Amino acid sequence: MSFKAPVKDMLFAMEHLAQLDQIAQIPGFEEANLETAQAVLEECARLNEEVIAPLNWEGDKNPSWWQDGEVRTTPGFAEAFRQYAQGGWQGLQHPTDFGGQGLPKTIGAACTEILNAANLSFALCPLLTDGAIEALLTAGSDKQKRLYIPPMIEGRWTGTMNLTEPQAGSDLSLVRTRAEPQPDGTYKIFGTKIFITYGEHDMAENIVHLVLARVTGAPEGVKGISLFIVPKFLVNPDGSLGARNDVRCVSIEHKLGIKASPTCVLQYGDAGGAIGYLVGEENRGLEYMFIMMNAARYAVGLQGIALSERAYQKAVQYARDRVQSRPVDGSVAGAAPIIHHPDVRRMLLTMRALTEGCRAMATVAAAAYDAAHHHPDAEVRRQNQAFYEFMVPLVKGYSTEISHEVTSLGVQVHGGMGFVEETGAAQYYRDAKILTIYEGTTAIQANDLVGRKTVRDGGATARAVAAQIRATEAALSASGSEAARAVQARLQAAREAYEQVVDFIVAQGKANPVAAYAGSVPYLMLAGNLMAGWQMARALLAAERELAAGRDAAFMRAKIATARFYADHILTRCAGWRDSIIGGHAAVAEMPLDAY
Repeated sequence: MSFKAPVKDMLFAMEHLAQLDQIAQIPGFEEANLETAQAVLEECARLNEEVIAPLNWEGDKNPSWWQDGEVRTTPGFAEAFRQYAQGGWQGLQHPTDFGGQGLPKTIGAACTEILNAANLSFALCPLLTDGAIEALLTAGSDKQKRLYIPPMIEGRWTGTMNLTEPQAGSDLSLVRTRAEPQPDGTYKIFGTKIFITYGEHDMAENIVHLVLARVTGAPEGVKGISLFIVPKFLVNPDGSLGARNDVRCVSIEHKLGIKASPTCVLQYGDAGGAIGYLVGEENRGLEYMFIMMNAARYAVGLQGIALSERAYQKAVQYARDRVQSRPVDGSVAGAAPIIHHPDVRRMLLTMRALTEGCRAMATVAAAAYDAAHHHPDAEVRRQNQAFYEFMVPLVKGYSTEISHEVTSLGVQVHGGMGFVEETGAAQYYRDAKILTIYEGTTAIQANDLVGRKTVRDGGATARAVAAQIRATEAALSASGSEAARAVQARLQAAREAYEQVVDFIVAQGKANPVAAYAGSVPYLMLAGNLMAGWQMARALLAAERELAAGRDAAFMRAKIATARFYADHILTRCAGWRDSIIGGHAAVAEMPLDAY
């Protein structure tokens, strides 16, 4: 089955939930209206549907391979990347000063989702490059920006981030890669980095590695980590490429999923030291790297939504085609396509509602990012920054957790054929698992939500969001429709459960941190579920207005039905999470460690 980008749903979310018309009033974004968004998304869809998506199955069957320090990507990837770069897609959200198109994240996020739905393994290369560009835009010197950013935006070079080492996974205080200062101001880098996505490949002329390392004599722990540019090929002052740097790919991993994306082990300094260039100041590397990580965390959330969309489309097509059994209501005389069966429809609606809810949540978060970074009013920037930072662990954590549920349901809809690789449903399920792990596991996102985003400000941001949800509840009550009343009741119950958990987390965060953190992932799941459900409720109200105006009746009725399903079948999960967080935390700590 061929992939079709969900452009109409994306534009609906931009127009009615993210208020793209308000983004277009921000200086610099005047051209970023709905017409621009539609033109960009339709062209993005064409490239991905015709060129990149057909390579997804091929990449799973014929993944990247390593030989003698070099990595060859799946046949067709290099040419597809050339077309991607020539179309200007790498620079979509980046500043025009460096050759980008300067579009808001609200539009760029939709294009990122389309790319990842087309081919997750392929999309990882642009994702890491985006992160490297963001880090250098924030912390790089003018010379570094001028030298490294334009070739990455052009797609001639790509970028990576090098954090993890064999002994240093989530705990980066254990980083041992060392940097020795040289008389000319450069550094020699020595060490081993693992799990480096696209750390070596044949799709671009050069690779710009951003590497965490410890300068000789630096303090122990995270306070002694610095960030360095270590290019695969050294770069001359005029931007031309010089000698090969002392960094080698010594192997690639053999993985459960995303097989076409080379996950590399990189060795620095075996031949005397890799030449590195300090980014910003010494001992502030983790601070700079978090710029990349936050950009990547949001993007990984989009990957979860993308895989969910792809799995949903495939499951719907199979359910329409697969004939099996007579419907229980006798609506068809004999055996019928399985989409007639109530449980299949329940599974498909679960897949659809989770996907659309998370897409809406991510789109609204992107709009907050645009306002936080570009709005002329400082108070508007501050409020939107707080909201966006609160949403990042939810977009990353919840959207990736639901992708595992959605892709699993996709296999289930296929029945036994879903367990057979040739149907393709299993690939989405396998690919989805990594999303809850990389760029910070779900527990790491949840710890961030508890500590930095809830306890630190006494729950102020979390409660401010709840106040906005109450306003939506009032609008649902005022609507008067049966669907709106039903959604209002579910949304209120979920919001009240959320507020009770926020109160508990704030009270326990410092007094009894084990109690607070024992429920961190359920809290993330509850909050993410609620935020997505809130956006689905807003979508219902927008769809009712559009329907009353006589616009696109079939689409609007489906949007209303999906929002109602989300409320009745998914928002109802929030009460259970609340109960386990508030009433079940003691059970987590009671089991003696030696009894496991």
